Parts: sequence; C-alpha cells; structure tokens
Amino acid sequence: MLNPETDSIRANAIAAAPTADIWDWTLRVAIVLGLGLILYATVAGQVFQPVWQTANQHGWMHAMLRPSMLWMSMGVLLLGFRTALWFRYRPFASFDMDDAPSLTVVIPAYNEGAMVVEAIDSVARARYPRERLEILVVDDGSRDDTWTHIQRAAARHPGLVTTQRFAHNRGKRAALEAGFRQARGAIVVTIDSDSAIERDALLAITGPFRDPRVGAVAGKVSVYNREDGLIPRMLHVRFVLSFDMLRAAQSTYGTVYCCPGALSAYRLSVVREVLDEWVSQTFLGVPMTYGEDRALTNSILARGYDTVYQRTAVVHTVVPHTYARLCKMYLRWDRSYVREELRFAGIVWKRPLKARLIALADSTITNLRFPVSYFILVMLVTLIVAHPLTLLRLLFAMGFMSAFYMLYYLRSERSWDVVYGIFYSYFSFFTLFWVFPYAVLTVRARSWLTR
Repeated sequence: MLNPETDSIRANAIAAAPTADIWDWTLRVAIVLGLGLILYATVAGQVFQPVWQTANQHGWMHAMLRPSMLWMSMGVLLLGFRTALWFRYRPFASFDMDDAPSLTVVIPAYNEGAMVVEAIDSVARARYPRERLEILVVDDGSRDDTWTHIQRAAARHPGLVTTQRFAHNRGKRAALEAGFRQARGAIVVTIDSDSAIERDALLAITGPFRDPRVGAVAGKVSVYNREDGLIPRMLHVRFVLSFDMLRAAQSTYGTVYCCPGALSAYRLSVVREVLDEWVSQTFLGVPMTYGEDRALTNSILARGYDTVYQRTAVVHTVVPHTYARLCKMYLRWDRSYVREELRFAGIVWKRPLKARLIALADSTITNLRFPVSYFILVMLVTLIVAHPLTLLRLLFAMGFMSAFYMLYYLRSERSWDVVYGIFYSYFSFFTLFWVFPYAVLTVRARSWLTR
C-alpha cells in the first residue's frame, strides 16, 4: 500500500540532494581559495611588513621572527593537507539489525544526579538487537543521589541493565575497568554518564569493526546543553571544528589520536590485551587517574591496531557553562595531552609507513605551536605598547581567520551558531592562554577537576 507521507518525504529528499551538492562544492571551492590566499599572504604578502620593521629594532624578536614565520607557512600547508583528508573521509557502513555483533555498553558514573538516567535510557532506546546487548552501569562511589537514579533506570529495563556500586570513589579508570572485566560482548562501548546517544549510534559505531585491523572507534561528540549560555554554544562550534574535522582526517590513515570518553567503541579482546598496563599506568612515578581515553587509545595503537572515526555515531554531552568549569576541563585535557603526546612519540614509529609519516609531520608541526604561539604573544604585547594600532591589526587578523574557519563549520552544519565560533576565537585567545603553561607545570597532578 502506498504511503503519501513517506512518498512526499522521499521526493523532498531527492529534490534537496542537488542543492546540498551545490552547497558542498561551493564551500569546498571557498575553502581551497581561502587557503591559497592565506598562504600567499603569509609567504609573499606585505601583511607582516610592519612587524618586520619593528622586529629589526629588537634583537631577540628579530632572531625568533623568521622561524615563527616558517612555522606559520608549514601550519597553513598542514591545514591544507588535513582539509584534503577531511574532504576524502567517508563514514563506515553501519551494521544491520540482523548481523550486529554482541555488544556491551559501559557507563561509569560519579555524582551525576538525574542526568545518568538520560544516559541509560538513550542506550536502552537505541536501535540494537536486545538479545545481543547488555548495559553495565558502575557508580564510582557517588556522594549524591546518583545511585538512586541508576536503580530506578535499571528497574525500567529489567534484564538489560546491570549495576555495580563502589563503596568509595576510586576514579573513572577503575569504574571502566570493572565494566571491561564483566563485559560479555565482542565489542564494548563506553559512554559518559553526562551524555546521551542518538538512536542509531550503536549500529553505526560497531560498523568499522568489520575490518579486523580496527581496535577502537571514536564517535562524534556534540553539545547536549548548548542552550545553557554562550560558553556551551561556543564549545559546540569548537567541537565540530576540532573534533570532527581532525578525527575525520586522522581516520583516513587509521590513527585517531584520542577515542573520547563521551562515546567510543573497542574490540574487547584488544582491550583485555592492554587492560593491566592501562590500569596501572604511571607518569613520573605518579599513578594516573585522568586522561583514560587517550591513554587507552595509545595502548591500542601500540599493539598495532587502527583507530578510526565514525561520524554517524553521534553523542550529545554536557559541557561546562561557566568559565571556572571550562578552565578545569581544559586543564585536565591539556595535562593528558602533554603526557600522552610524549608517549605517542614512541608509539608512532610502530605505525605503518604512510600513517607514520603523516602522524610525525602532523604532531611535529602541531606541537611547535606552543613555543611559537607564546613567543608571538610576547611579541604582540611588545608591539602593542610601542604601536597601539597593532592591536587593531591583530583583532582584524583574528576575525578574518575565524571567519575562514567557519566555512569548515558550515560544511558540517547549516546553522547560525557559526557566529559563536568567531566569538570563541577572541574568547580563547584573551582568557585561556594561561591554561596550557599551567598544565605543563602541574602535569603530575592527579585530581579530576570535574566536580
């Protein structure tokens, strides 16, 4: 029997396809032209002539400016290369309901309150064969009413949800370990307790495991509470630009650096190969309690498995809505970044030749941004004191670059939230510049800095 409503939806989708293709190719062309313009301005243009003239008056500035300009040129080339990989990326095919593998979903929770119910219910509502799905929820010694909410959610899904409660807080890594050791599925998915997955996320995130070389899969992270204020709106744009684009590019050579805690999937047999070393990981003699997601990704890469990205597996996660909590989140991320980048420097040599060469170039140029960017910051302060109009040049350049980056966002999402991406470039430059240096100085700290 014909369904007029279904036929109408299908017809509208077919009619919209050519428009979407035109929009996509228009943005591709705009991005390529923009990259060419930026590279020309960096290498051959006169944009930095006033800076050169002032630098000649300061010996330290003159000595560092040329290497900085070289890094900026390499950075533009790297962005162009990443963009080409991003254009090339295609999501993996999802599993069907008939052939989906056995799956365990682990949800660690600590002082999450009612939000943990949304996390559990989103998994229970997901499209996946019930006879091949189990949900393990581990309460990491919460001091609020999280355990009550977990019990109520489990009661609504008898036979599907299994719960465990620690007598005291032991850390997220210990909660995940408990789930990994109990899991019975061939694939294990981890989801943060402040996150909710879309209905098809489980079928999507298991799809890449058809390839036996794949050990871990990163899902696409979006912002759950973007209506809560300016910071969540800015972070939503930042997540699309940083996480979606970078992980899509990294996925093309099988080396996604970090499979995020909000939503990732692992081949359970591989996790159990590395579980003991991951649980007992130390850094400079101190046991590690944070950065468990990238640490596990590194361990899997070290075993020779690929890590990939699945854009169609979407999770919505709660992000900070205040400046103080945002700084805590970035501080935790940056400490983990420092530790795991040092570790990755040894692991990268074990990757296949193509992945090794790309990852080495990517990591080297990316990590050089820290000394270069802080030199440029000191130089700009010096220039602004001597020539106040330099501040206007800086603000204009930041606005131009952030507007260019918004082309990437528009290709991923058709949304007026693009404006918040421009706000974020100024916000991060003027208010978050101190976080990374402080993270380096306190890299041995063990606190979660979440709640």
